[in-house]
Amino acid sequence: MALAATTALTSCNDDRSYAEMLTKETRATNVFLADQRVINEIPTDTNFVFKTGPDAPYYRLDEDGNLYMQVLDPGTRGNYAKTDEMIYFRYTRWNLETYAQTGEMGDGNGNENNMSSDNTFFRFQNFSLTSSMQWGTGIQMPLTLLPVDAVVNLVVKSQYGFLNEQTYVIPFLFRLRYYRPLT
Repeated sequence: MALAATTALTSCNDDRSYAEMLTKETRATNVFLADQRVINEIPTDTNFVFKTGPDAPYYRLDEDGNLYMQVLDPGTRGNYAKTDEMIYFRYTRWNLETYAQTGEMGDGNGNENNMSSDNTFFRFQNFSLTSSMQWGTGIQMPLTLLPVDAVVNLVVKSQYGFLNEQTYVIPFLFRLRYYRPLT
């Protein structure tokens, strides 16, 4: 099994090793974050409120530096997701390797501004479902801290990103809008 995983990881780009791809991913992430204010931990103070808006800092969400969140809109206090609740989301994402090379975000892709595209959704914290796991674990992390109607920018390294793209080892910046289905 380990040999198959290693083969899959290294076969996606024959001229670079997986370790080299991880180094390039870390560099691209660091180039982007160097232009931002970064807070390396979430305060544990119960009165803590995230700074919000386009000038807010990026908060590191995990110990290994694979996820960083900037809160654009904190949502409605008390409107938190419940385990296994269906949550819809809209997103635009930008390749941070492109940013590291050009210094510009370029055009993003996703469904945020295209209402004719399919809805994207997951079951909150239910990673046993393909419909949830296909989006990776990273996009759900902000909802462990913020209400469902929050809007965030989220730096996501590949291991927390879309499942079918993890072997490409490319970090992305996502702008995510979460919401509940209409009932």
